[in-house]
Amino acid sequence: MTIEIIGTESLGVRGMCCLVTVGERKILIDPGIALGYRRHGLLPHPYQIYIGRKIRRHILTAMKTATDVVFSHFHGDHVPLLRANPYQLSFEQLPDRFRTLRIWAHSREGLSSRMQHRVDDLTELLATNMKTAPGCSESLLSFSDPVSHGQAESKFGTVMMTRINLGEQIFVHASDIQLLNNTTIETILNWEPDIVFASGPPLYLQNLTELQRQRAWENGLQLAKNVNTLILDHHLLRFEEGLNWLDTMSQIVGKKIYCAADFMDKPRLLLEARRIELYKKMPIPDNWHKSYESGEFNGCTFVDPNFTIE
Repeated sequence: MTIEIIGTESLGVRGMCCLVTVGERKILIDPGIALGYRRHGLLPHPYQIYIGRKIRRHILTAMKTATDVVFSHFHGDHVPLLRANPYQLSFEQLPDRFRTLRIWAHSREGLSSRMQHRVDDLTELLATNMKTAPGCSESLLSFSDPVSHGQAESKFGTVMMTRINLGEQIFVHASDIQLLNNTTIETILNWEPDIVFASGPPLYLQNLTELQRQRAWENGLQLAKNVNTLILDHHLLRFEEGLNWLDTMSQIVGKKIYCAADFMDKPRLLLEARRIELYKKMPIPDNWHKSYESGEFNGCTFVDPNFTIE
């Protein structure tokens, strides 16, 4: 049994992609990637694009042996896209065998027209292999009913959480819940997980109220006190304050609360949070992105792979 987190904010990209191996089953969850098209008025820095390309290749490699794929919802950092931007995972990059895999997908109920189009695109690609999974269970896998993408009645709709029976342990993937809904936390705890990988709150958003911040903190503490291993990432680590949030929670509960990079024993690469700093440390030529997006070059020759932002 292994849990490999492939792509998320502490690893340099947007997403919550992971590969869970249980015996002969290889379950790839949320095989999507994004870089945050604009932050602080800036497009992704070439170093972030370099890291993103590496992670995208890693996701595609995982697809070559995966037996199952889970889509928690249909945002572009969680699913491949027919009309992807140059920093995302597009249909044309997918291996042929992707069409033959068991696909467990969130419901299309209540989706915006944009998300409906994405479901239609995936359905056309995958046909009957894409099954609507909320509320379903099979030997290893269980899927939640739809839960809020963040707070209740969120304008971003709902997501589907995944429970995997690893044998001696239970793993829960709780994409984009942001710790903002008490009922969602109750659902996770009722599953009696040992390991939880969840999205923390979007501290970088100015419209996140103090009440919401406090609710997320209390829900994070509740998870931390009731599961053996808690991994919080994604929205939480689009902002440097997220690391302090994790460290403070670790001190209060008396055990390590992980980001994905910590869990995978890799350097913390908060590249979106540090985009302004990246531009200062590694200035780029004028029109770099225009050339990259037009396909004139792959972009990697500009980046020193030994560069570090620390």
